[in-house]
Amino acid sequence: MTDRNGPGAHLLVTGGAGFIGSELVRRLLARRDGTHVTVLDKLTYAGNRANLAAVEADEEQAARFVFVRGDITDREAVAPLVTAADAVINVAAETHVDRSILDPEAFLRTGVIGVHVLLEAVRREQDRARAGERDSSPRFLQVSTDEVYGEIESGRSVETDVLAPRSPYAAAKAAGELLVRAYHVTFDVDAVITRGSNTYGPYQHPEKLIPLFTTNALEGRALPMYGDGMQIRDWLHVSDHAAGIEHVLRHGEAGEAYNVAGGTELPNRDVIARLLAATGRDWSIVRRVPDRPGHDRRYAMDGSKLAALGWRPRMSFDEGLPATVAWYRDHEAWVAGTKSGDWDAYYARQYGDRLAAGQAVDEAG
Repeated sequence: MTDRNGPGAHLLVTGGAGFIGSELVRRLLARRDGTHVTVLDKLTYAGNRANLAAVEADEEQAARFVFVRGDITDREAVAPLVTAADAVINVAAETHVDRSILDPEAFLRTGVIGVHVLLEAVRREQDRARAGERDSSPRFLQVSTDEVYGEIESGRSVETDVLAPRSPYAAAKAAGELLVRAYHVTFDVDAVITRGSNTYGPYQHPEKLIPLFTTNALEGRALPMYGDGMQIRDWLHVSDHAAGIEHVLRHGEAGEAYNVAGGTELPNRDVIARLLAATGRDWSIVRRVPDRPGHDRRYAMDGSKLAALGWRPRMSFDEGLPATVAWYRDHEAWVAGTKSGDWDAYYARQYGDRLAAGQAVDEAG
């Protein structure tokens, strides 16, 4: 086996056809340093093979890339892929809080059972390494979220804070983290955890705030603003998120968690104002709609632990947001593809009654 930290490593990226996962895959292969990447993805609504089209169209990158359609809860599919890997990066997840309220069980299957299946496969490979059947044990990296900390009124969350999730999505991610930590302590599995801020950028499914409001604005449709729009989030560009994940993979200490913080805290109203400016729209298309249950008011993380390892975000929100809007404007076919299938039914279920009860919003609030 090859050192996961060096050229020629073989990395397994689960959920690699999703938003963050595909950015990571494109980043790893674009260096052209001999790194091999296998993607395991179930291709649910959020997993899109088109997100990897640039990789597959590049002859040199495609030669170092394998795509496997499958579920991380499937032991038979997972085992041989982990056997061939120097490291496993688990980006596979159901990720949208609104959907977790509509269907919590799907989040538990992926976020808990799937993590368990992956950890068991890594543990078996660790036993093989100790028996001399492979050169080294694979490292396991669990990609998590700032939402595991729950709502924070003041200050910033640090990695040693108690996890206090407040949605089924966040609870599933926290449970997955606890499994990872338990396998490190009990079985000495070489595992690390990253917790990312609210991430935005190209290829994000339009269920999330920035791509939803961007595509709706470009189409002249209403923008459903939850409540007063003063929920505060820390924004992180997807390129920085992928870079942070890779940095922890290569430099993180086993058993540790690392916040991948964006460093740009903004209330949703400010984000909406910037999106309206970037799309040439005004507040007349914004509708104040009933808030979702248990909507956390603020997330904020302290990123000093990862900064001490030499990583900081590079893409400013002032630069990243307009570039993201431009990407969606220029990729109408991709947007249309993601809004096919069950999108209309989901949108009606999620926002139909809310928009019917919505109220006009002016710039002053």
